[in-house]
Amino acid sequence: MAARIPLVLLACGSFNPITHQHMRLFELARDHLHQTGRFHVIGGILSPVSDGYGKQGLVLAKHRVAMARLALQSSDWVSVDEWESQQPDWTETVVTMRYHYDRILKRYREGTGKDSGPTANPQPPTSSSPRLKLLCGADFLDSFKVPGLWLDHHVEEVAGRFGLVCVSRGGLDPERAVHESDTLSRHRHNIFLVREWVRNETSATEVRRALRRGLSVKYLLPDSVIEYIHQHDLYTRDSELKYKDALLRPLAKQTEIPVLSLSD
Repeated sequence: MAARIPLVLLACGSFNPITHQHMRLFELARDHLHQTGRFHVIGGILSPVSDGYGKQGLVLAKHRVAMARLALQSSDWVSVDEWESQQPDWTETVVTMRYHYDRILKRYREGTGKDSGPTANPQPPTSSSPRLKLLCGADFLDSFKVPGLWLDHHVEEVAGRFGLVCVSRGGLDPERAVHESDTLSRHRHNIFLVREWVRNETSATEVRRALRRGLSVKYLLPDSVIEYIHQHDLYTRDSELKYKDALLRPLAKQTEIPVLSLSD
């Protein structure tokens, strides 16, 4: 794979809690990108959102980070990064991508372990510069259509500058989501759609529902994560009511920003 472009996958989300499905996204994406013959996936980063996201039932970031690290102990290429989770406010996905891009690029330029950890590509890229792409499920593409959730130039930067690797999920049609968006369609060459033939429809929402009802979630989550949840008494009826009537922070934050330039 020496002649292939080195690439890092970044997954952002609640991971509330992390499930086997979340981890499978990385494996499916890596296999697909390797099969293109163009890329060599050299690392994966899982970035839990901060408490400022304000989604109903969201437990503290320190717990979500801890569970993710327990779940990924067996992975030799995917790591958990807590920078985003430590921010006092919700951080736009594109800002998180810029942060990791800069870190990766710095490591690459310093020549410290080009193939042994996260690295990213400068703009414009050279043939040997590492790339950073956003890893997501098919439902993520539909979020671009939610009014007020995304700024247009953020979608442009995510799709055009970085690119996406989208894994199919349930009955969602990622190809249609790309087709119906002028921005995504314009950058379709930078969007990789991955079909998951062995379906795993594990939902974190359904996992939380089972937990607060005292039902078993064994084989849906790693045993170490289940043990952590019980040890810290997470996902109870009370925790699910957290942020119940709050406006999701991305929607609230975007309305607070009157004008943004492309450099923002």
